[in-house]
Amino acid sequence: MNDEQLIKVAIEARELSYSPYSNFKVGAAVLCKDGRVFKGANIENASYPLCMCGERNAIYHALMENEAKEDIIALAIVADTPSVVSPCGACRQVIHELLNKNTRIVLANLHGDIKITNPDELLPFAFQEGDLKR
Repeated sequence: MNDEQLIKVAIEARELSYSPYSNFKVGAAVLCKDGRVFKGANIENASYPLCMCGERNAIYHALMENEAKEDIIALAIVADTPSVVSPCGACRQVIHELLNKNTRIVLANLHGDIKITNPDELLPFAFQEGDLKR
């Protein structure tokens, strides 16, 4: 599956967004080595801290379906933004920890803009497992 096809799946996932408060729909799609694709969309709640972003939903969906960190080869994220969508800080931390350093991150919008990046570029100086050890 190429980037454009993965973005199309993320756009489909975006339509599943529950975002009555922000009206900011985000869709995401995770591609695994075995060809399986997992969708995610943002889900809001009146208690804002309980909301869940689309990219985290997609990643968690893949992991809950027995895909390992090593199996995830790409993540596409799409929103209706002027330029490519940018993941929030919480999502950047999850992406950095739960995806490999060489995982292809495809940031896009509904206007056809695309930026390819990776977890290290998204979150330089990330908090890591080694930081928890004394």
